Amino acid sequence: MTRTDPLLGPADIRELAAALDVRPTKQRGQNFVIDANTVRRIVRTAEVRETDTVVEVGPGLGSLTLALLEVAADVTAVEIDDTLAAALPATVAARLPEKAAHFRLVHSDALRVRELPGPAPTALVANLPYNVAVPVLLHMLEHFPSVERTLVMVQAEVADRLAAPPGSRVYGVPSVKAAWYAHVKRAGSIGRSVFWPAPNVDSGLVSLVRREEPLTTSASRREVFAVVDAAFAQRRKGLRAALAGWAGSAAAAEEALRAAGVSPQARGESLTVEEFARIAEHKPQAGKETPA
Repeated sequence: MTRTDPLLGPADIRELAAALDVRPTKQRGQNFVIDANTVRRIVRTAEVRETDTVVEVGPGLGSLTLALLEVAADVTAVEIDDTLAAALPATVAARLPEKAAHFRLVHSDALRVRELPGPAPTALVANLPYNVAVPVLLHMLEHFPSVERTLVMVQAEVADRLAAPPGSRVYGVPSVKAAWYAHVKRAGSIGRSVFWPAPNVDSGLVSLVRREEPLTTSASRREVFAVVDAAFAQRRKGLRAALAGWAGSAAAAEEALRAAGVSPQARGESLTVEEFARIAEHKPQAGKETPA
């Protein structure tokens, strides 16, 4: 029988998994997409172009990988699982032989990847393992500045946090750190029935378009993120108290806040990433760490 669609359907996924003796593990946050329409929708929503080099994290059995290869110039997939990493190139070669030369597999933990083979990636599109979604996303945005557009599928609650604006109940550390790199928005929802096994949580799509120009600040990313972490570590407290440890004392924190034009009574959840950057710029000398 001639195969008309190169993408993986439910029967293909189960057949592949059985042949590889693979069962998705909660430890690695694995839930495989079994619906071809869903992965094609993800590729469309990501606005993948025929000139794009796409990096994918956690390709699993290859559902999204094949949909990306249908459109993109090149795809590099980063997979930590030994069995899945070994099998994916053969799946690509069997189902999209004409694109096999445009596919690269990096067998590694994505959090350890700092360079990729082939052309620099222009887009990141991934069904991220839910247990490490935010660290992986921020790591990739930091280490691959050539990535202009990102679309990730994550747990719905994480999607809400990433895209939350200041003042939102779920605005927090992921929201601010993602905003450091990109303009972030929710880009849709994904039903549970398109996964195997079906997860116990809903899923959401998040779009991140990298800032054309980096945030204008004299503070480094590390310095700004230190303020963000301190502010949300005690998010129920006003910033004067929450930033006392960061600044060296509550008085020093108030000095930095007033210099930055931020109320000492404000809370972290009300601040933009630009305001966090201004606070970082005004860290009092007494609060700075002395070199070892």
